[in-house]
Amino acid sequence: MTNDSRRITLVARRTGTDNRDWDSGRDALNRIIFLEAVTVLRYALGSGVVEMQQDVERVIVDRCATAAQYLDLLTALPQEFSGDVLYVRPDDSGFMSATGRGGDRILYSLSGGDVRFYLEAHGLVAQRAVLEMTA
Repeated sequence: MTNDSRRITLVARRTGTDNRDWDSGRDALNRIIFLEAVTVLRYALGSGVVEMQQDVERVIVDRCATAAQYLDLLTALPQEFSGDVLYVRPDDSGFMSATGRGGDRILYSLSGGDVRFYLEAHGLVAQRAVLEMTA
């Protein structure tokens, strides 16, 4: 374990997938941990949140799972985890499961633009406006 106090974002992605412009450096706002499979993600959530009491803020399944696998993941979330769970499809649209006021989960359908906005708003990727100005 390190003494990194940043909140954790777990990202499941397939090796060789077109990489996003993740902001994962030491100076980034978020501590992003990349995983190679959804099955590893399930284990990381169970052990990280419950057993090791790590501060996992959100989970992102980035173009590496089926919708059925995403639903299986949602049904297996530890009760202690209240963060967002974002599922990104190959066309960059997706779904997000978030905790509502009463503690129940709400499922939102997102366009590709919505997904990009979410990633930028949370400081997970470089903002396109900044990239376009430097290009």
